[in-house]
Amino acid sequence: MVSVPATMGGGPVPRHIAIIMDGNGRWAKSRSLPRAEGHRRGAEAVRRVVEVASDLGISYLTLFGFSSENWKRPEREIEDLMLLLRLYLRSEIAEMHRNNVRFRMIGDRTMLPPSVVELIEHAESTTSENTGLNLVLALSYGSRQEIVNAARELSTKVAAGELLADEIDEQKFESHLLTLDIPDPDLLIRTSGEKRISNFLLWQIAYSEFVFLDVLWPDFGEAELRNAITEFQSRERRFGATANPS
Repeated sequence: MVSVPATMGGGPVPRHIAIIMDGNGRWAKSRSLPRAEGHRRGAEAVRRVVEVASDLGISYLTLFGFSSENWKRPEREIEDLMLLLRLYLRSEIAEMHRNNVRFRMIGDRTMLPPSVVELIEHAESTTSENTGLNLVLALSYGSRQEIVNAARELSTKVAAGELLADEIDEQKFESHLLTLDIPDPDLLIRTSGEKRISNFLLWQIAYSEFVFLDVLWPDFGEAELRNAITEFQSRERRFGATANPS
């Protein structure tokens, strides 16, 4: 059976969308609310976007939830984020499983509390056979460190005689990244008006289309996702080649 690409508005939807979820703190500050409330509302936005992405037939959705640099934030905020993550995983895993969503995490698990790692592993195990949307959560993730780790693993193999230096190519390098079985993002979205990549999927977004939105993450929903996809559909992806002659 030949799979038919999902479409929206007559055009194909991106196979893989990556989102830098930004603006929880500013959303809370603008309403004189604690930052923890902004993060809680941000978790609600995650729930909405996962549902819409599933309905649209998107295959992969990668959400940048917590960077390796975020460990420098105030201890109380980190504690609130970890608590929210525990609550999210406990409350959402059954729903994700019912909806055929496969959950996985990329990032440095050694930095996370053991209770969080246990919930992540349970979520991954429970949903591992699901064939719908692949929800990838980037936690304690930094792309530069990911690339350094891949280079270190390859150099160790070369030193051990398991690999020749001349055998290292892009495919071999990619096989040592955390995203080894995940296609590169077609579309990268960042909310809150910021126009930075913030050490996110630096290798993988080489040919991604970027959409930067002013909306703060807690206010992000179906309309914003559909608008970003419509913008993506309006662009001609050339992957370094020249445009098609008119």
